Amino acid sequence: MNESPELAAALEAAEAAARVIRECYARQLAVRVKADRTPVTEADVRAEEAIREVLAARCPGHAFYGEETGRSGSGEALWLVDPIDGTKAFVREYPMFSTQIALWRGGRLVLGVSYAPLYGELAWAERGVGAFLNGRRLRVSEVATLEEAALSAGNLKSLAAGPGWGRYGAVVARLGRIRGYGDFLHYHLLAAGKIDAVLESDVNILDIAALVTIVEEAGGRFTALDGAPVGLETTTVLAANPALHPQLRAALG
Repeated sequence: MNESPELAAALEAAEAAARVIRECYARQLAVRVKADRTPVTEADVRAEEAIREVLAARCPGHAFYGEETGRSGSGEALWLVDPIDGTKAFVREYPMFSTQIALWRGGRLVLGVSYAPLYGELAWAERGVGAFLNGRRLRVSEVATLEEAALSAGNLKSLAAGPGWGRYGAVVARLGRIRGYGDFLHYHLLAAGKIDAVLESDVNILDIAALVTIVEEAGGRFTALDGAPVGLETTTVLAANPALHPQLRAALG
């Protein structure tokens, strides 16, 4: 399979971050709380620096937007990077965290790499090429009714505080199964056809950018909760296979 130079760069950058993460894992690093009340460690910063170094060398001229170092550069191509999505899991020493690297170009997301080195999953996708997990092509499920569907929900704080909570409860009552796998994992499961939908109401674009292309290249639909296309300001998610997405969108109002 031929990789584009940009995908090859993203995969190399993810592996560079993984080396830092493995070195730092379970070392009881100091934790600092950022202004947005989320934690950050030495591993987050060093992993982002490793990613930036690879991408700058392999793709000079591309802009960069990192969770820890912010935005720099300009131009049509913008790398979106979360070096450790799930820092709380990293700090608590369970492997539900990942490195997220995506490329935004021409007003849309065109590739994504989602690497969970301690969990043992590397997912990637590129527009027109497909989505893959540990070398295996991904495809969403064909489950067609809410009564049969398995949905995973995460980051529901803002939904619980707003008027949509009652509609969400009504949807839950209809579903075949409800879980909360969280972070990278429920999107990997969705793209692999092992669950059927994901809902989140309080996310950052850096949390989900890589996963958008992975889910869509696996045949799924990925939008904001209101059905709007994903953009750099998106904070909610409704992702599902093509049969369930419109049903969930209608039920959630």
